[in-house]
Amino acid sequence: MGELQPATRIIEFTIKENPRTIVEKILELKPRIVGFSLYIWNTDETLKVLMTLKKVAPEIIIVLGGPEISFETEAQAHLKWCDYVVKGEADFSFRALCEGILLRQELPVTKIISAELPEIKQIKMPYDLYSAEDIQNRVIYVEASRGCPYKCEYCLSSLDKSVRNFETETFLTEMKKLMDRGARTFKFVDRTFNLSPTTSTRILKFFLEHIELGLFLHFELVPDRLPLEIRELIKEFPQGSLQFEVGIQTLNPQVAANVSRKNDLVKVAENFTYLKTHTHVHTHADLIVGLPGESIESFAAGFDQLARMGPDEIQVGILKRLKGTPIARHEKTFNMIYSETTPYQILTTSTMDYLTLQKMNRFAKFWDLYANSGEFKNFMLWFKASLNEGTSFFWKFFAFSEFLSGHFSEIHSISLMNLAEKAWLFLKEQNVNDQTAREMIEKDFCYGAKRRDMPHFLKQNLVVSAEATRKNSLTSRQQKHIN
Repeated sequence: MGELQPATRIIEFTIKENPRTIVEKILELKPRIVGFSLYIWNTDETLKVLMTLKKVAPEIIIVLGGPEISFETEAQAHLKWCDYVVKGEADFSFRALCEGILLRQELPVTKIISAELPEIKQIKMPYDLYSAEDIQNRVIYVEASRGCPYKCEYCLSSLDKSVRNFETETFLTEMKKLMDRGARTFKFVDRTFNLSPTTSTRILKFFLEHIELGLFLHFELVPDRLPLEIRELIKEFPQGSLQFEVGIQTLNPQVAANVSRKNDLVKVAENFTYLKTHTHVHTHADLIVGLPGESIESFAAGFDQLARMGPDEIQVGILKRLKGTPIARHEKTFNMIYSETTPYQILTTSTMDYLTLQKMNRFAKFWDLYANSGEFKNFMLWFKASLNEGTSFFWKFFAFSEFLSGHFSEIHSISLMNLAEKAWLFLKEQNVNDQTAREMIEKDFCYGAKRRDMPHFLKQNLVVSAEATRKNSLTSRQQKHIN
């Protein structure tokens, strides 16, 4: 913010906070300009804040930015309750707007301002703005680059014209400062961290030199690019220090072509095998339900194929129509209808009807609760072991999801005890020996935590596994996936 930095304050709120309370806290600071960043997850709540703030303090200049307001701007209700919108990367444009208003009393001639793409090496890295409390209690988000060279039509990054890199050594100097202040958990928001092997290896080597501090690093990777120099480096990282988020999205070649996604599936499989057998990297793979041309049968085949590759977690997401993304071009061809309310999820397509998508919403939720959470490791091992040759992992879990749907009218805020009870009931329905089922769920339910209560079927013969006392430095979610 340049000359205005001393007078600038960054304040954060959660979407659960009362809008009137948020307005009260803003007004206590007596601002002349208030800027809001809009995303798909906070846009509705922010609108409520804007409406109240503009009514009670119309003299305050309200500026909006962020991806949710940068596209289809004129059609959004937010426009009525703000003074200006800055579209695009606003690193310099927002500062220029504030300086013009506050220092020169110059008002822009247009309400909607399109920011010029900033020269990335001129941007002052903001990491000194992380407070001591942030460093102690939060994941530290960092970026070594911006942009993505790929054109996947469901993603806003498809609109990027190029990938731009911050100067690597300057970036690493900032990372060292953060570590000196106590930062240990870093999440890179780069869309394609492994795009440049030279840059990737330099960054990985830097963190490896400081790995004794107990670091945890999260990167988003392109799935079919894992050159030898990166492979050799990541082998040296200890367990619990690296997590790779690998965007697969679909394993149906035609569906991938429909959304302009390019993956070498042979290399994808090879890379997952390497990560599983030669490294301690925790892998998180993404699939999207509802892409144009994807049926539940083809999604099931892709899910089974990905499961055989062995990622630690498979995140099943439902397609969302992000404003500005090119996927809108498929709406007529594939009869794609989206919800009009956030998060704009797909409701029906020509290959996946509404009822099927509702079932897949529940599947995704239950998969996350039972498989990804790591809370039911032994139960999920039984699931895999119980598959006969040629049996689909997807369809067996889909049947379990339907079983759960018959027991839960809502899929939000289900207690761990309820999940354990339903897993036990399912095992009994599958004719698993009663004692075997009880011991299986007992191991999962009692692992790693002291439960205040327990399912009725465990109360008679509780035996706490010795594993429950095991302590190490892994993140709790990762630890639950360790065999």
